[in-house]
Amino acid sequence: MTKEIELSISCHECVRRGTPDCSDCLVTFVLGETPDELVMTAKEVEVVQLFTAEGLLPTLKFHRAPR
Repeated sequence: MTKEIELSISCHECVRRGTPDCSDCLVTFVLGETPDELVMTAKEVEVVQLFTAEGLLPTLKFHRAPR
C-alpha cells in the first residue's frame, strides 16, 4: 500500500527561512531547529489542520521564494 503525498515543503525554497517566522513554523516544530523538508499524506495534513485550528500546533509559515 502506497501513501499518497498531499504536501511536500522544502525549507530551501522558503523566503522566511532563518527569520523569526521560521522558528514559529509548523515545519520547524515538527522537524526541529534545522528543518529541511516536510512531507505529509492527505490524512496527516487533515490531522495537522485540526490541531492548528485549535491552537495546539503552530501554523505553516512557508512562503515560496520567487524563481
